[in-house]
Amino acid sequence: MVNQLLQIDQKQVERARQLAVQIARDIQREIDEVTTVSIERTVARLFGIDGTNSEGVPLPNVVVDQVAAAGKLHRGIAFWLANAVAALGKTPQEVAEACAGDLSLCSLEIQPPARVEQVLAEYTQRALEAIARQRQTREELKARLGTGPEPLKYVIVASGNIFEDVKQAQAAARHGADIIAVIRTTAQSLLDYVPYGTTTEGFGGTYATQANFRLMRQALDEVGEELGRYIQLVNYCSGLCMPEIAAMGALERLDMMLNDAMYGILFRDINMDRTFADQHFSRMINAYAGIIINTGEDNYLTTADAYEQAHTVLASNFINERLALQAGLRPWQLGLGHAFELDPKLPNGFLYELAMAQTVRQIFPASPLKYMPPTKYMTGDIFMGHVQNAMFNLASVLTGQSIHLLGMLTEAIHTPYLSDRILSLENAKYVMENARDLGREITFKPDGLIQKRSEEIVAKTVAFLEEIAQLGLKRAISQGYFADIKRPPAGGKGREGVVRKGIDYVNPFMERLGRELGLQAAEGGKRS
Repeated sequence: MVNQLLQIDQKQVERARQLAVQIARDIQREIDEVTTVSIERTVARLFGIDGTNSEGVPLPNVVVDQVAAAGKLHRGIAFWLANAVAALGKTPQEVAEACAGDLSLCSLEIQPPARVEQVLAEYTQRALEAIARQRQTREELKARLGTGPEPLKYVIVASGNIFEDVKQAQAAARHGADIIAVIRTTAQSLLDYVPYGTTTEGFGGTYATQANFRLMRQALDEVGEELGRYIQLVNYCSGLCMPEIAAMGALERLDMMLNDAMYGILFRDINMDRTFADQHFSRMINAYAGIIINTGEDNYLTTADAYEQAHTVLASNFINERLALQAGLRPWQLGLGHAFELDPKLPNGFLYELAMAQTVRQIFPASPLKYMPPTKYMTGDIFMGHVQNAMFNLASVLTGQSIHLLGMLTEAIHTPYLSDRILSLENAKYVMENARDLGREITFKPDGLIQKRSEEIVAKTVAFLEEIAQLGLKRAISQGYFADIKRPPAGGKGREGVVRKGIDYVNPFMERLGRELGLQAAEGGKRS
């Protein structure tokens, strides 16, 4: 329960949410009109297609690219796969392997609709049952082992070698980490395919593959049993393969996914239509799997000033919340992001940080907020870095944050050593345990600096959202409203992978998940 320490104008909060609804609904109408090659590859993966052809091309890419080249993807890969299963008496995996040879999906005789529907229903049910089993396993393990006290201590491993990552992750858990994120190798978000198998080479991170997910999940389960604490696993559900990674994570029991609505557009120059469509389907999968998403508002403050642009972070929180709810996620799954990124030389900067952190916490009381550490102003001075991280740790426990990414002493120099990670964990444990109940012991002055800063942020957020609602989200992004970055609405990477749905389009997972998650019919797989 969050202490209501600040006086926040609930009428302004309600207005902000109304504006976010308007902004998100406008985008949703466009989302419902298109599919993407990554959405279709996700369907293929959920049907059980895995592996590569003789040239190393993933089989989901093989089948989708074949249908796209024939100009028939507007009907959905699910139809063509189900039709082939019905016609040939093969499994989807066997069909994909045949496509790696000389089989042409679109040349097969169209089978009776009832038989095609039967195949669709069978393989959709199999996939959703597998995801549901993993969700149940997670819930049982959390109930039996428990998790650490909030703020949950979140650390990153990123050696490039998944086998080395396993060792580092287990070591971090033994020293107090509650959440392990395996950061992706540089630029994987721009690959329009998912690499296959376990990987031992990566730069600045490790490839996100299903085999790597499985290996790390097993390792964290082992150390969790040893420690008597469930250790949560995170990866990056973003980029050109966003929904595919969501499906892989759901099948391998990841617990959290970095899954922002606008990150790929702003920071990777990925096409807007591609990103908005992909994030919607990926979030439907995450919702069903019981995965918590982490949004990326903290990144805005790496390119824009954290004091002047604080309201853009809160505005994005409102938009991300609404888009997530439209995809079936519940408030408890929304790890909305913000960050401790004010210039440490700013007088009263810590008070301004508290104002922002407490404001976000009170506006989203049911959501497991993700609080990000100082990075922009970290230098090679590890002593000052340790102090900055201690201040961040104090702000987090004082304001009741949920997911706490630990700052690292060598953040600005290299991938952290094991010793750096341990020192950061010790710092966080010391500060958080010594100030565990501080937030319950203090109040903020009604006319004080923190209260006034909170009021200023909320007022600016509402005005900012009014402008975006008037312009439309795409146009606002094109004009640099977020992170001081401008992106053209029709440009960006991956735009050729966006396909307008035909009247006969079918995606049985969207249809089924739409029903399971209680979404409106317009958000299902078929066009009306």
